[in-house]
Amino acid sequence: MKRRSMYTYLGLLLLVLGTGAAHSASDYRLGPGDLLKISTFGYNDLSAEVRVSESGNITFPLIGQVPVEGLSTRDAESLIADKLQTGSYITKAQVSVLIVEYQSQKVSVMGQVGKPGQYFLDGSTRVLDLLAKAGGVADEAAADRAVLLRHDGRSQVIDLEALFSGDASQNPAVASGDTINVPRAPRFYIYGEVQKPGAYRLDRNMTLSRAISAGGGLTARGSERRAVVKRRDGSGRELTASIDSADQIREDDVLYVKESLF
Repeated sequence: MKRRSMYTYLGLLLLVLGTGAAHSASDYRLGPGDLLKISTFGYNDLSAEVRVSESGNITFPLIGQVPVEGLSTRDAESLIADKLQTGSYITKAQVSVLIVEYQSQKVSVMGQVGKPGQYFLDGSTRVLDLLAKAGGVADEAAADRAVLLRHDGRSQVIDLEALFSGDASQNPAVASGDTINVPRAPRFYIYGEVQKPGAYRLDRNMTLSRAISAGGGLTARGSERRAVVKRRDGSGRELTASIDSADQIREDDVLYVKESLF
């Protein structure tokens, strides 16, 4: 199993097993577009499916408009019951509010995922839930870190390797208007005396030896000790230098493996 596929599998497994904080519709805050099913115990004529208006209100029999935007379902139940009671329509009203369609709160999942786009929140939803809804991260194209951009401009880096290994600290709750971006993985390039020259994914803490392995290993004439690297310095100038087996590769490095002298 490929490493990235394994991470995706582990992430989805954690989701199914409920690792991390459980999510509940009781945490959800109602907003425009949400469709609600409201029932009053013992009063069939006081049951209805209503959609929250753009102004954040619903219309319910006998009591008219009720402002529910920003309320939980439990809060909405209490508010409707109170209005029925204070209006002397029902004594000790028992009201149930269920969310039929979640429409008001959306989060964007962008970048290297199976199905980028906007997703509706349904209860208290976390990063792992949204990545699962978006089809998981792309096997070889995705970086090992994602960015959670909050609706207020704050941002948080998510370590995907730690997340898929079960680290709850990398699985924060998301809110309406947030964006999860999984960028493309950094690349390096290797040419010369290797079996499979070309561009490859730059893994975390990758060394020259591992880079050569990614390129299929040395040819019969290749020498790891004669490898050189071309990379740009802080001013953008391209420099060429020798490189040792344990030296770490950087993003956009171009490695060239020369023939052995003997």
